[in-house]
Amino acid sequence: MKATAVRDGDHYVLNGIKNFCSSGKAAQTYVVFFSTNPARGARGISAFVVEKGTPGFEFGKKEEKMGIRANWTYELVFKDCRVPAANLLYKEGYGLFVAQGTFDLSRPGIGSQALGIAQGALDETLSYVRQRKQFGVPVASFQAISHMLADSATQIEAGRALLYATARAMDRELKPALSMAIKERIPVYDAMKKLDSKRWTKESGMVKVFCSDLAMKVTVDCVQMCGGIGYMRDFPVEKYMRDAKITQIYEGTNQIQRNEISMMIIKEAASKKEAVAA
Repeated sequence: MKATAVRDGDHYVLNGIKNFCSSGKAAQTYVVFFSTNPARGARGISAFVVEKGTPGFEFGKKEEKMGIRANWTYELVFKDCRVPAANLLYKEGYGLFVAQGTFDLSRPGIGSQALGIAQGALDETLSYVRQRKQFGVPVASFQAISHMLADSATQIEAGRALLYATARAMDRELKPALSMAIKERIPVYDAMKKLDSKRWTKESGMVKVFCSDLAMKVTVDCVQMCGGIGYMRDFPVEKYMRDAKITQIYEGTNQIQRNEISMMIIKEAASKKEAVAA
């Protein structure tokens, strides 16, 4: 990370460029990460809240993306941008911690997005293959197509079951923590620690990776089932396919999800072994 934040009395001075920022220019409030101690590497990163219109905060290049084109993605440019020290989010040097804690809670949202994309693509495809005829019969009656429909529907239902089960379990623990955080005016993470709540790294990663992978598979198959029209811009399934791809990338690529899932599984296994030994 090259962007830096330097403490100057009751303010921090921000300098640098942040890339690929979702909702850039459209949002009014931004959470941005800067190095407050470059010598400490990842442990020297801090998170700040910056309002749109703050002097020294401007917008650079608008990115042209393959999918999710309705959501603006911009460079954020900071040139001697002064923000109050109170805009520091949590504690100095805890930026990576803030990001990881956020991802634990936000990744099921990406799973939900991916699942909706897959369901939308399947709905459009099912409608089309039921009325599109070849050799005098709807193509939905062809075994090759019907098997793809069955696989797509099964994958979506499996993803929905995992997503809903995880969301319900998270709600049971997080709602009391949120209530405590609001009542005591403390960070949610501190409230979770007080209530001895678990981290959701493994489960949220599972939801994100499973639902985004199935969304990519289902949307590619939907384009295939629709044939030539599925490849055309005036038919919606190609958009679903382009939109699905980002869900495998942002909020942490699916490769890093698998790293984190396996890490948590190994930790849990070690803890169980230690508990049995004790």
